[in-house]
Amino acid sequence: MVTPSAPDLTLLHTSPVHAPVFDALRDRHHQGAVLRHLVVPELLERARALGPDSQAPAVRELLAGCDGPVLVTCSSIGAVAESLAPELGVPVLRVDRPLAAAAVRTGERILVLATVESTLAPTAELLAEEAGRAGQPVWVLTRLVDGAWDRFAAGDEAGCHRLVADTADAAAAADVDVIVLAQVSMAGAQDLVTTAVPVLSSPATGLAAALSP
Repeated sequence: MVTPSAPDLTLLHTSPVHAPVFDALRDRHHQGAVLRHLVVPELLERARALGPDSQAPAVRELLAGCDGPVLVTCSSIGAVAESLAPELGVPVLRVDRPLAAAAVRTGERILVLATVESTLAPTAELLAEEAGRAGQPVWVLTRLVDGAWDRFAAGDEAGCHRLVADTADAAAAADVDVIVLAQVSMAGAQDLVTTAVPVLSSPATGLAAALSP
């Protein structure tokens, strides 16, 4: 799909490996869109140590010069970034909001998988918010995928994805309707799962929503 009328989109990442993921999605589905990548790994490092709210001043400073929409691809700081939109004067979307809306539409029993603990609470809160908007009751279970973040941080993305996929397949037996991969870094596991339970990830839906006129 050609997207010539969409404004330039700024993406705020906390890992450099995310930029090519979104560039590939742009080339496949949104030709003509212009993506500007800001990569600031220390935001996630500090959010994990001090809590996501502690990063509001840094996010505000980073995005202060943006004159168009922003997509925040880190689930840990997404809510903080969205809350700054009124004072920044530009639309700010957390990448997992469309994912959460899709999960709520899919079923009431939602399992959230994450590789860092700082992502779990923000994702569960987002699902509750989207469920409230939809008037849909949900039951949310969260689970940390042990060892997956260490592999990702060491550059072993394939190993990370394999652990996530294995955890999703094993967890599907817990009588859930849908499994949410809470972080962009987990999206590659979606192609490895064997469970019949729907497994959702955020990059494609998040980018499409951010580029919508």
